[in-house]
Amino acid sequence: MKSDSKPVLDEVKFQQAVSQLPPRFTAEELCNIITLQEDPLVCLELFNLASKQPRFRHNDSMYHIIIKKLGAAKLYGEMDDIVNRVLDVPHIGSESLYNTIIYFFTEDRKLTKAVNVYKHMRNSKNVECRPSIRTYNLLFSALLSRGSNSYINHMYMETIRCLFKQMVNDGVEPDIFSLNSMIKGYVLSLHVNDALRIFHQMGVVYNCLPNSFSFDYLVHGLCAQGRTQNARDLCNKMKKRGFVPSSKSYNSLVSSLALGGEVDNAVNLLWEMIENRRAADLITYWTVVDEICRQQRVGDAMKLLKELQEKEFVDNYTYRKLLHKLHDNHMN
Repeated sequence: MKSDSKPVLDEVKFQQAVSQLPPRFTAEELCNIITLQEDPLVCLELFNLASKQPRFRHNDSMYHIIIKKLGAAKLYGEMDDIVNRVLDVPHIGSESLYNTIIYFFTEDRKLTKAVNVYKHMRNSKNVECRPSIRTYNLLFSALLSRGSNSYINHMYMETIRCLFKQMVNDGVEPDIFSLNSMIKGYVLSLHVNDALRIFHQMGVVYNCLPNSFSFDYLVHGLCAQGRTQNARDLCNKMKKRGFVPSSKSYNSLVSSLALGGEVDNAVNLLWEMIENRRAADLITYWTVVDEICRQQRVGDAMKLLKELQEKEFVDNYTYRKLLHKLHDNHMN
């Protein structure tokens, strides 16, 4: 059986660290020692030792460094105890400290705890502790990474939508990351029209112009819904602005064009994709070859495959695999 052993304090390192502390040390002096200490358990023991000293009070910096040390070491249980103490002390806290706590809670997949810290920030009487754009982006990123299918993404997207609304209502200006998070979330939850609405508000309602990610999420989302013409128009607009579509965008659009019967356009876009050093995947290659064959142009399909192999855009293994599939499906 696998033992669930906990890390053990290195007493020698701990005593060495203690010996560096002056009598009646201050929070600043302790913070300096802990900052230089690499062993997180020694850091924690020093923190606990200080907590027992008469008249000693930990400050924001002290809580911040110990939470960073424990979080980076993935000692989340120990970190959680410190966080509870932070949240119980009214005069302790800062926007950066709370953001660090949220970050490590999201790393530990404790989204409910992360959201509770956000609520604590939002209810704080100290305006310096209120959520910032970084707070929201940490939460957006964590929520978007949870979904494994459109239903799960739909559930989390409602939370993201509410967070975004609160952010705007509280006067926090969205940046490119938060706006792209909204676009990505709507695309993943199959609400492409809502994603387009956010996209068209960029540079008009919000002080951010779309970047390559904004376009890429939408091109892929439109293709997934069979809206090939809209995707092509957006892709062309993207290229006019100097952006190169991602491999995912190219693969989606090449496949969509081929499946829509526009095989020559699909082949032209495939070559453009290769020239722009974007990697086509096996599914894209097969979709194009298969759709050419369905138009009774098996010779053209074989010629394309051969050209791709000769120019070393597909390796010999992929070439043989595609060729065998072509023979099995269209030449028997």
